[in-house]
Amino acid sequence: MGIIAVYYRKLSDAPLLIALNREESPERAFLPPKIQSGRPRVVCGVDHASTGTWAGVNQHGLFVAVVNCPKKILPAEPRSRGLLCRELLGCQNAEEALDMAQRELMTGCYAGGNFVCVDRMSGGVVHGGDDIDIEPFKPGLHIVSESRMNDLHDYRQEFVRRLLTLQRIDSAISFFAVASRAFSSKPDASGKMGILINKPDKKTVSSMLVSLTEKTPRSVMQFASGSPDMCPYEDVSALLRQVLSTDRAARAAAAAKEARAKAAIAALQEAK
Repeated sequence: MGIIAVYYRKLSDAPLLIALNREESPERAFLPPKIQSGRPRVVCGVDHASTGTWAGVNQHGLFVAVVNCPKKILPAEPRSRGLLCRELLGCQNAEEALDMAQRELMTGCYAGGNFVCVDRMSGGVVHGGDDIDIEPFKPGLHIVSESRMNDLHDYRQEFVRRLLTLQRIDSAISFFAVASRAFSSKPDASGKMGILINKPDKKTVSSMLVSLTEKTPRSVMQFASGSPDMCPYEDVSALLRQVLSTDRAARAAAAAKEARAKAAIAALQEAK
């Protein structure tokens, strides 16, 4: 289980704002976000059981996350959804990731999962329950949980939507301020009016806030290594910015190499 809010392409300087809670067995160990080995560069947490992930960002600015969802017919030995999430972070962009996620889920090898794949230019969710389909994002607020995106009958989705629309979101800072409150809200006595889960076999085990901006030095990632009502968000933006700077560094190196080649050719021509 889990819940994700995506504030998509409404702010010119921060086209992608994300908040998410992960819900899992409290006995299932995980590592907090780190830069992983390999290419493309990726910053994500890692689940000990599967070595997969539940959410991450790659050097191209692609964000991928998965939340579990119900599915009537399950494979005898389902493949890890977290591994698929980590493999999707190897894609160049959101369109490629959405296509790959849909193709993989159509194989029937996975338990139910809704996969969010989004970058600054495009994105959406692949619903991977009994019916498998892609629902693209339009500019605005989108919420994904174990039910379908923007489900008006999902009280947790509607609770988050209400809090995120009651106040004006005009910057990453204002989004983080409202989202951190919404995603750390405890349910009332009826079990509603909040989104945190605290059951013996299922708890809110971590929370993440992400801002992907047009300028890499302003992108932000904050992570709570536990239920966010008990564990403060820690700033891990340096990891995110290092990963996002990979493409810029590669482009600069390529440009420098091309300039050196042109200079060498020019020098040869002058020598003749």
